Amino acid sequence: MKGLILSGGAGTRLRPITHTSAKQLVPIANKPILFYGIEDMAAAGIREIGIIIAPATGDEIREHVGDGSQFGVSITWIVQDEPLGLAHCVLIARDFLGDDDFVMYLGDNMLEQGLTEFVEEFENARNAEPQLGVDHVAPAAQILLAKVENPTAFGVAEIGPAGEVVQLVEKPEVPPSDLALVGVYLFDPTIHEAVASIEPSLRGELEITDAIQWLVTNGHRVNHEVLVGWWIDTGKKDPLLECNRLVLDTLKRDVAGEVDDNSSIDGRVVIEAGAKIVNSTVRGPAIIGAGTVIEDSYVGPYSSIAVDCRITHSEIDNSVLLRRSSVTDIPRLTDSLVGRDTEITKGDARPRATRVMLGDHCHLEIE
Repeated sequence: MKGLILSGGAGTRLRPITHTSAKQLVPIANKPILFYGIEDMAAAGIREIGIIIAPATGDEIREHVGDGSQFGVSITWIVQDEPLGLAHCVLIARDFLGDDDFVMYLGDNMLEQGLTEFVEEFENARNAEPQLGVDHVAPAAQILLAKVENPTAFGVAEIGPAGEVVQLVEKPEVPPSDLALVGVYLFDPTIHEAVASIEPSLRGELEITDAIQWLVTNGHRVNHEVLVGWWIDTGKKDPLLECNRLVLDTLKRDVAGEVDDNSSIDGRVVIEAGAKIVNSTVRGPAIIGAGTVIEDSYVGPYSSIAVDCRITHSEIDNSVLLRRSSVTDIPRLTDSLVGRDTEITKGDARPRATRVMLGDHCHLEIE
């Protein structure tokens, strides 16, 4: 089985961060979101992975991922020149995928469950021995579903009595179930006929839901599994911070950096080698990146501070700071996502005023 990770989105919901960086490289607990998907595939035994990239952000993603050897996999890069839909990604990955089964994963999604059980269930169903007197139809696809409180906002699956998918309905007024599609799919080679047979939707894209519906309509079995644990689309700030909290909750304490005698490290805290904590308190769960200096400050729970940052005379909690950012003389920074090479300071000049230089698509709250 091969893997296909879609990593070409523009990340408009995370601007301005994504004006200068791919959304799939925004860190969760100091690790790029994309890396979690690659690691999940590797853990499921997948060794060949194709990654769909866009021209604007592809080079940066290639630089971070490399050839895949750091994950124990081999990477093939596939460029999608225009965002023409998830099914279009399958279409352009045809040469890489060949006639193999594959798992398709949205590169900005995060799953607590991982992929191993999902992949094993599909392989077992595909390879099951027929039993006497029992019709066995191997599935052409398997989708992952999650129970949601507002199914009218999602693509929703109608499930038949034998556990098969009967119909997929996009944002239905009267939902047939509360089971919404999650961004993980398993396919056999039949999907290639499906994506070649559907027409673009009203928004001009080849929709993967239409391709799966084509499989159902044409008599192919589509199985499903209901997600265990959490699932988050990290495409917006607040869900990204929530995902950061959930991942930080799994940390094990590891203090490898330098902590002076006037500092306190409380709870599940990771301080990477090369970081320095001076006359400060870090309360976990939290992670402090290599080369970062925290001085005369408080870093509270659910904070991820990337490499080479500097925090001085400030208080921070429930926030994600990207590399080389600095925070100086800020009484409290909370619920925030701070981009690379960003400076947040308190000015002392009189008359006192708020002075800012903000790019497009920023959101600023002033106390």
